[in-house]
Amino acid sequence: MFLAQTSSRQREIIEVVLRNGWDFMRRLLTGGKADEPKLPPPAVLRNILVDLGPVYVKLGQLLSTRPDLLPAEYIEELSTLQDEVPPVAWPAIEMVIRQAIRRPLDEVFATIDAVPVAAGSIAQTHHATLIDGREVALKVQRPGLEAVIRQDIALIRGMADLAARTELGKEYDIVAIAEEFTNALQAELDFCQEASYTDQLRRNLSKSRWFDPARLVIPEINWDLTTEKLLVMQWLDGVPLLSAEIRPSADTIIPEEERRQITVLLFRVFFQQLYIDGFFHADPHPGNLFYLKDGRVAILDCGMMGRLDPRTQQILTEMILAISDMDSQRCVQLTIQLGTSGQSGVNMARLETDYDRMLRKYANVNLSEINFSQVFYEILQTARNNKVRFPSNLGLYAKALANLEGVARQFDPEINLLEQIKPLITDLFRRQLIGDQPLQALLRTALDIKSLSLQSPRQIELLLDRVTSETLKWNLTIRDLDPLRRSMDDSANRLSFSILVGCLTIGAAIISSNAPTGSLSQLSIGLFVVASFLGLWLVVSILRSGRLR
Repeated sequence: MFLAQTSSRQREIIEVVLRNGWDFMRRLLTGGKADEPKLPPPAVLRNILVDLGPVYVKLGQLLSTRPDLLPAEYIEELSTLQDEVPPVAWPAIEMVIRQAIRRPLDEVFATIDAVPVAAGSIAQTHHATLIDGREVALKVQRPGLEAVIRQDIALIRGMADLAARTELGKEYDIVAIAEEFTNALQAELDFCQEASYTDQLRRNLSKSRWFDPARLVIPEINWDLTTEKLLVMQWLDGVPLLSAEIRPSADTIIPEEERRQITVLLFRVFFQQLYIDGFFHADPHPGNLFYLKDGRVAILDCGMMGRLDPRTQQILTEMILAISDMDSQRCVQLTIQLGTSGQSGVNMARLETDYDRMLRKYANVNLSEINFSQVFYEILQTARNNKVRFPSNLGLYAKALANLEGVARQFDPEINLLEQIKPLITDLFRRQLIGDQPLQALLRTALDIKSLSLQSPRQIELLLDRVTSETLKWNLTIRDLDPLRRSMDDSANRLSFSILVGCLTIGAAIISSNAPTGSLSQLSIGLFVVASFLGLWLVVSILRSGRLR
């Protein structure tokens, strides 16, 4: 438990919360009685995460990929989180490199720049040259990071267990979110996994029918030197894409036509990742998209990757069309298909009304001006308000789409995204219908039709034989029929009791009015007693059922 014992880190967390003034969590952390839980304001949440350090900044970055969990203002605020931190001194970094390669540095590297080109919460990057003359980038894990992350993971899980006891924790499934974050964080500590992701992405994008792979660069990995704490990859000489106002190799501004080509290239590259390969770079922010000296475009940092199964890819493709057509009813159907299990309690009519209200805002907007990623964010948030839950990979999909569209519109504001999407979607549906090998799909369909044509006559003959011989039985299963049947049985029983009570009362009254002897009078009294008892029992049972009205 988080509060079972107090450590210096726990005290630091409490101090940060107190300093930022989040009253609910302050009472929860200090063991006091908390009122109805509320999330802190977006700016307060961001400040808390920044003050708590790099691990919690990573947590904020993960939450920024979950528009299905948080409102738009939180997503926007957390998306601004950057994990740039002061670099570690060179002697400590040098020690990590020596431990990783287990050889003298001068046997492997001709030069290593002691000043990092970038520093983050997990690692920092240095420029180096190998003995054979190849230039490489060294991504070195910060020393002592594992112990810090292990402690913070334990604290995060403890806080999640505490929060899980509240209505807020149950509604958002805080424990599952904490587990997802800790697994993602632990995976980021293994640079071998990032290296394998990089290789897989390069293989996937080495061929395409939508773009020229020669114009795209994914850095090659040097597996001989790469370890869990050291990633050695090809050095790419260039600048972040949005900084490439001037071509690095010349003092001229990039022509408008070339900007258009680069934007189209990026859209097609990520469209293939999302809707064909199902394995995509989930963080294409401006710092991870480079413009190289030779005019090619590079994608860097494959630490955060997402996956989509074929079914989800097809649903998301149809969602784009539903948004374009402003079809709220179809959006509802696709939302339910995208959601996780247990969506039976969703109010479909209300969800459709909310979608219709949301899409109506774009009714008079030119389709070329619609920000599709923003509309998809609103789709997820509207579904969240209606208690629909989504798998986490949809958050990564939305984040990738938003980052890509944001970079594209900044790099080339005149680009018509709809014109770029139309031919790709047409090709996608063609692939979904007949696949990449039309002849094979045709032969498979022909075999299915042949099998059906051979089996159908025998099945029809069997059906007719059963009908004529009166041996046909129908097995029907109607959901929620048993509760209805029990309710009807209860109503019938109460009606029967009411009729019986009425008959006894009327019989007793007739006997009492015409009773010449004492025995008949006693029988009349007995009938009255029985009728009164049954009537009283019937009234009590109706009142106890709560269905008087």
